[in-house]
Amino acid sequence: MPTTHQPLHTRSAFNEGWTVQNLDGGSPVTVTLPHDAMIAEPRNSAAGSGSDGGYFPGGQYLYSRSWRSPAVADEFVRLVFEGVYGLTRIRLNGRHVGGSISGYREFSVVLDDVIPDAENLIEVEVDNTAQPSSRWYTGSGIYRQVWLERGPRIRIADDGIRIHTRTVEGPAIVDVRVDLDNPDADELVVVVTIADLDGTVVAEATAVGTASAELELAVPSPRLWSHHTPHRYAARVTLRSGEEVIEERELSIGLRTVEVDPRYGLRVNGERVLLQGACVHHDSGILGAATFRAAEFRRARILKENGFNAIRSSHQPISRDLREACDELGLYVMDELTDIWFGAKTAHDLAPRFEEIWRDDARAMVASDRNSPSVIMYSIGNEIAESATARGVQVAHELSEFVRDLDPHRPVTIAVNFLLNLMATKGKSLFDTSDHASREEKTGGVTSTMANVLANKIGGIMQTVSRLPAADKASREVFTAVDIAGYNYAWGRYAADAKRHPDRVVVGSESMPGDIPKIWSIVERTPNVIGDFMWTGWDYLGEAGLGTWTYGSAPAQLAKAYPQLLAGSGVIDITGVPGAQTLLARAAWGALDAPQIAVRPLDRAGERVRRMAWRSTDAIQSWAWNGCEGRDAQIEIYSDDDQVELFLNGRSLGRKRAGKRRGFVARFRTRYEPGAIEVVGYKRGVESGRSLLRSAGTAELRVSSESTTLVADGQDLAFLRIELADELGVVESMAADSVSIEVSGPGTLAALGSAAPANAESFTGGRHATWYGSAQAIIRSTGEPGRIRVTVSSVRHGTRTIELTAESVAALSRVEV
Repeated sequence: MPTTHQPLHTRSAFNEGWTVQNLDGGSPVTVTLPHDAMIAEPRNSAAGSGSDGGYFPGGQYLYSRSWRSPAVADEFVRLVFEGVYGLTRIRLNGRHVGGSISGYREFSVVLDDVIPDAENLIEVEVDNTAQPSSRWYTGSGIYRQVWLERGPRIRIADDGIRIHTRTVEGPAIVDVRVDLDNPDADELVVVVTIADLDGTVVAEATAVGTASAELELAVPSPRLWSHHTPHRYAARVTLRSGEEVIEERELSIGLRTVEVDPRYGLRVNGERVLLQGACVHHDSGILGAATFRAAEFRRARILKENGFNAIRSSHQPISRDLREACDELGLYVMDELTDIWFGAKTAHDLAPRFEEIWRDDARAMVASDRNSPSVIMYSIGNEIAESATARGVQVAHELSEFVRDLDPHRPVTIAVNFLLNLMATKGKSLFDTSDHASREEKTGGVTSTMANVLANKIGGIMQTVSRLPAADKASREVFTAVDIAGYNYAWGRYAADAKRHPDRVVVGSESMPGDIPKIWSIVERTPNVIGDFMWTGWDYLGEAGLGTWTYGSAPAQLAKAYPQLLAGSGVIDITGVPGAQTLLARAAWGALDAPQIAVRPLDRAGERVRRMAWRSTDAIQSWAWNGCEGRDAQIEIYSDDDQVELFLNGRSLGRKRAGKRRGFVARFRTRYEPGAIEVVGYKRGVESGRSLLRSAGTAELRVSSESTTLVADGQDLAFLRIELADELGVVESMAADSVSIEVSGPGTLAALGSAAPANAESFTGGRHATWYGSAQAIIRSTGEPGRIRVTVSSVRHGTRTIELTAESVAALSRVEV
C-alpha cells in the first residue's frame, strides 16, 4: 500500500478573525470574510461614483489578521484571494509580499517569510478611492473568500490539472494532463481515477513523468453532463514518489463535448442547444458585492426555474461559487474577461493599465474555468468600441490567440455593439469619462449624455444603426479574430447575416428583454444563431435608473438622480422575485404551463409614464390594490395559447388572441374592484390551463424562510421573505411599513432591504421600509451550532418570530447519510 508523505496539500478557509478599518478616520471593526466595505458607506448625491456606482463614495481600507503558523519543514505556504476590489497591497509582518490591480482576478501571495510558532500579521490595504472606477456598483475590499494553502514544494503545479472530454461516443474518452512543480526532476508517478458520486471508480490510469504526465481514460456507458442532466463525476489526481503519496487533489467534473459551426450551431454532446440566456452582474443584491455560495446557488436555481439555461458573466469573470452552482444545477456559462480594453469608459477605470493586466486576468479566468463543464465559451470583451480600429483588431487577435493557447477546447467570442463601433470609426463615443464632480459642474445635476437624450428610443436606434452597411464594415474585421460573433442589440441583422456572412456563428450577447418574442422566432429558424442573452436576467446595483420607468413630472434620463440605486433592468429583482418580463420570456420559449396575469401598478394609474428601453413593462403579479377601487386597471396576460379569456369576479371580460402572432401578450383594461381575476387559455378551442390572482384581506406581518437549517460555518445564509399579507399569504401591494430585525443565537443579520429602485436607506442597518408590501432579510450563520431566533417588528402590522437551526458540518453529514 502507498504510504503518505507529510505534508499533504491542504486548503482551508481563512475568513475568520479579520478586522477592517476605513483609513479615512474609521476605527477597526471585526468582520468575517467575504466583506463588502462599500455597501455600509453612506450614500449621497455628491458621491464620487455617481449614478454609475449608485452614489456610493469610494474609500481606502485596511484589513488585518493575526495568524499563528505551525512549524513544518520544506513546505510552501500561500494565501489565495478569490477577489479583492480596489488597488490591493498585501503585507506579512510589515513586508510587502504581493497584491493585485484587477478587482475580479483570483490571485495568490506566497508567504515565504512566515515565522513558525509565532504570531504573524497579515495586512491587506485596499484603495478604491478614485471614483467612478466602473460603470456599475463594484463594492470595495475583500468581497470574496480567502484560502490558506499549504503543501509540499514538490507538488502538482498551479493550474496543473487539465481535463478534457475528447469524445462521448461509445465509452467517453477523457484526456488528462498533469503539470508538476518538481525542481529536482525526480521521476514521479501520477494516478488519475474517475469515480461516480457514490464512490464507484469507473476509470483509472497511471503515468510517470518529471515535468508533466499525460493520461487517457475510457469511461464506459458515461452519464453525460448537459443543462438537462448535469451529472458530475469525481476526478482524483494522486502524485507519488514510488509508493509514497506526495499530494492528492480531487475535483468535480462533467463529461461533455461542445462544438459550434454555422450549419448546426451549438451542439452539446452532439445535440443542438439554443441558449436561453441571462446576463448577470456580480453583485449580490442587498448583500452588496460580497459573494456567498448560498446566494450564488440560490441565484442559479431561481434563474433556471424561470426558464434560463445559460448565464453570461457581465462583464467580468464569474465567481467560483456561481460557476460551481452552474456545474451542479445545469446552466451553460459564457465567461467574460472585461468591459474595457485601452479605451476608457469612466474616469478612473483600468483602461490605462490594460496592457499591463490583461494576460494575468486571462490566465486567472481560464485557470478557474478549464475543468468546469458549465463553461462553454469565453468572451474577450464587452462593447469594446476600439475593436473597430486597426489597433483594436490587433488586440482582439492577440487576446483570442492567448486564450485559445490556454484552453483550445472552448470557442472565443466578443460582444460587439454596432452603434458604438460605428461611432468609434468617426472618433466619437457615448461614454462620459469625466468624474462625478465634473459632470455636476457641466450639467448642474445628473449627467445627460447623448444616450440619455435618446433614452426612450435607444433600442430602436441601435437596431436601425446595426443594419447599416457602415456598421457592418466597422465590425467585420474584429469578428475574424473570434469563433463566435457576439451581437449586442443587433438581432435585426440575424437573417441577413446568415446570407451575408454564411461562415459566421452568431450569439445574441445582449438584448432588450421586451424583444425576446421577435428574437426567439428568428433564433429558432436561423441555424448559425445559437441563442440570446437578455439584459439583464437579475437586477443589480449601480448604473442607476437604466431600466427604471418614471412617472409624473420625473425626467426620462438613463442616469437618474440620487437616491436612485438600482439599474431596474432585471427581469428578476435583486431579492430574487421574478417579474412580468420573465413570463414573456417563458412564453416565447414555450416554458409556461398556463397563462399568467400581471397588472400595471394601480398606484400609478393615470400618471404620465416615461418608459425605458431596457424594461418592457412595469406590471407585477398582483390583484391586491387596496384603496384603488375604480381606477383604470391595465392587465397583461402572458401566454403561448391561441386565445385567452379573462374573468373578473366570475364575469367574462372577453376573449383575445395571444401566442406568437400577438407577441405572447394579450392586454385588457377594466375598472379595479377587489375579488378574484382569472385567466383561461385555449389551444385549438380547448382549455389548456388557467391561473388566478386574488385581492388581499387584512394585511398582517408575515415572515418565512426559504430554508430553516444553516451550516454553522460562518458562510451559510438563510433568505427571509417579509410580507404584509393576509391569512392566505396574499401580499397587499398598497401596504407599506417599516420593519426592524433582532437576531439572537449563533446568527447575524447580513442584510435587510427591498427591491425598491430608489432608496435612501442602508442595507446594513436594522430597519428598512417595505416595497409593494415586501422586504427581504438575510441571516448569516456564525461558526457555532444552535438555535437562531429572528424577531421582525413592524410599525403598523405586528411582530413575528421565526426560528432557524445552525447545524455543524458533522451533524449535517450524519443526517445526509
